[in-house]
Amino acid sequence: MAQREDLEALLDAAELGAAARTKTRTVLKRLWLEPRAELVDYANRGVAIFKVQPDVPVAALHWGMAVATYPFFGKVAELIGRLSALQGDCASAEIHRRMSETYGEREGTYRMTNMVIQSQAGWGAVERVEKGRRVIRLVADKVDDAELTVWLIEAALRYAGKPLAISSLQSLPVLFPFNLTQSLAYLVSNSERLTVRAEGPGHRFVALSDSI
Repeated sequence: MAQREDLEALLDAAELGAAARTKTRTVLKRLWLEPRAELVDYANRGVAIFKVQPDVPVAALHWGMAVATYPFFGKVAELIGRLSALQGDCASAEIHRRMSETYGEREGTYRMTNMVIQSQAGWGAVERVEKGRRVIRLVADKVDDAELTVWLIEAALRYAGKPLAISSLQSLPVLFPFNLTQSLAYLVSNSERLTVRAEGPGHRFVALSDSI
């Protein structure tokens, strides 16, 4: 798992304000310092990517870890990605409505959804406007690093809990803040962490390797 100095380095690279840094540190401690047992190796590989390539988008590392760890975070991300795909923004009320359909119409659902949206805003993925009534997706970060690209795809697979069509990887709603510039079919086909399966002519899917 990550060390405390690794976490501080990630926070330094994110260039957050004092308040945002404190809130983010609390969340990231849960993600990086005490990950679930099945995610320890995944977290370590994320830290290793940052140590070798410190200029990679830091938000991508936080995002991937959050998506892999918390289905609730992943669901909010997926909804924002889908709802903002055409016009670049969406209504907060629609996000809350759909989250309530999945998790129930409880105050906790509303509050946690707001907290996730705020975290995503703090990580530079979205901006809240009109007193929080609308959410605008910001310009996607380019992800050129092959290892980080595969790592993010692995996060999406862990969130989905099922194989994903290779043709869909370039526009996965849950990874909407990132522009994956590499040839994804090539990367997943050559990754030891991922397995490619053919299901009928022209239909190829990628799944987590059985070794993960």
